[in-house]
Amino acid sequence: MKFAIAATLTLACTVANVAFASDAGFPDHLLTIVVPTAPGGGNDGMARIIAQKMSSELGQSVVVENKPGASGAIASAYVAHAKPDGYTILFGYIATHAINPAIQKVSYDPVNDFSPIGEVATSPTLLVVNDAVPVKTVRELIAYSKKPGANLNYASAGTGTAPHAAGELFKLVTGTVMQDVPYKGSAPAMMDTIAGTTQVMFPSLFTGAPQIESKRVRGLAVVGEKRSPLFKNLPTLKELGIDVSVDQWYALFAPAKTPAPIIDKLNVALNDALKDPTVAKKFVEQGATVESSTPAALGSLVKTDLAKWKKVVAATHMRPN
Repeated sequence: MKFAIAATLTLACTVANVAFASDAGFPDHLLTIVVPTAPGGGNDGMARIIAQKMSSELGQSVVVENKPGASGAIASAYVAHAKPDGYTILFGYIATHAINPAIQKVSYDPVNDFSPIGEVATSPTLLVVNDAVPVKTVRELIAYSKKPGANLNYASAGTGTAPHAAGELFKLVTGTVMQDVPYKGSAPAMMDTIAGTTQVMFPSLFTGAPQIESKRVRGLAVVGEKRSPLFKNLPTLKELGIDVSVDQWYALFAPAKTPAPIIDKLNVALNDALKDPTVAKKFVEQGATVESSTPAALGSLVKTDLAKWKKVVAATHMRPN
């Protein structure tokens, strides 16, 4: 019995020492940030900026791998089931960890299957319309939608995405009459809104800003807590007396059970990267604001937003398309 106990203790100490040695040597090879959207979009752009800076901070190459589809569920499930060693990281956001899991069954648990690393940025949602829609204000849009023959459609980036959730919440609160038309991403949704195939969209700031500036669509409001410094004349919906706000957030996650020392090292590298003025400048150019946090704070944010969107889904009866 004594021999068995001694052997068990020896084994436990050996495992602990190996784990400690592994954590202490982290990282010793290439890391991958998995992005749930296609190359070229705002999420991809931010992830590549962060990857480059974290490479310098960690002393190892950090590359981006795109796994688009299913409103972020494909990439999220991939990372959730990856080896918890810190080398495979998810560039997650509000859709992957709050909205999509609240709407439909996904093959991962947004809380229990991940170890939060830290927030990266936030970006408000916008309300835009095709230039041919005969409205100049949000109130005019609501009234126009109820007229016979208006037949308004709003483009979303797919079920469970922020543009979809913002549209359904807006309809619930305002009584606006319009139909969701889901696309496989924000880019095609925006292109059809510009073309007039769909008439309304709730894009992120970095998706909508270039189109507003080029007058390809008309901005009506910011669907967030604050006005955007890029469009100071656009009111928030709350300023207009409409209690709808969808601020999009972006963050890094590792698989659950990733050792705490590794998570801490990744958090430090991420936050140091976010302190670089050039990173903040590049984010602003894409319509995002740098937002750093601790792993614990990000974990709390996920739980809070998941609970919020479960209530919204129940109230709006949002369903997968």
